[in-house]
Amino acid sequence: MMATTHAFVGLSLAVGVALVAPEFAAIVAIAGLLGGLFPDFDLPAGHRRTLHFPVYYWIVAIPATAVALAVPTQWTVAFAVFLLAAALHSVTDVVGGGLETRPWERTTDRAVYSHYHGRWIAPRQWVGYDGSPGDLALAALLALPALFVFDGVVQSLIVAMLVISIFYTTLRRVLVDAGGRLLERAPARLVAVLPQWVRSNGSDSAPRTERSKRD
Repeated sequence: MMATTHAFVGLSLAVGVALVAPEFAAIVAIAGLLGGLFPDFDLPAGHRRTLHFPVYYWIVAIPATAVALAVPTQWTVAFAVFLLAAALHSVTDVVGGGLETRPWERTTDRAVYSHYHGRWIAPRQWVGYDGSPGDLALAALLALPALFVFDGVVQSLIVAMLVISIFYTTLRRVLVDAGGRLLERAPARLVAVLPQWVRSNGSDSAPRTERSKRD
């Protein structure tokens, strides 16, 4: 799933809070967006492993939600929304494509790493892959309620993110092909500092045929 789709998942949580407690609308919108994006901050190193915790986020998010319900201040509510959005991001990566530069080829069994289970969880591809038409449709569906609930800067940000999502979906495969050509011509020193999954064009991800050997 695209980073924007994950952000809209977090924003959906904020919509629910804003409808019940409009005084928290602005801060929970920010918390939802940041929480939805946060796990992907590991993109440069150990992507979908370093900051992705499909189990452990919930261990903190559930008590934080309980505290927010018992003591609803802007900070307790925002913290709970942030953690819930990050937890949902880690889980929903499983329903998309695998960790590879060409996820539509379905050559990997790695979607997100579960530290609790000590292994990679395989992709389900219920929404295709990040930047697929299904992913864009999901992003638009999630963003629609927020457009009516929030206004001002948040509303403008939602529109901008939808535009980015449309362009990314349109150019998804073109960007991969262009990136591959650039890697072929790039200096070895530059290529060496790139994430392994980028350098190998996704081949570092374990093929499905080898899944049984690792598990």
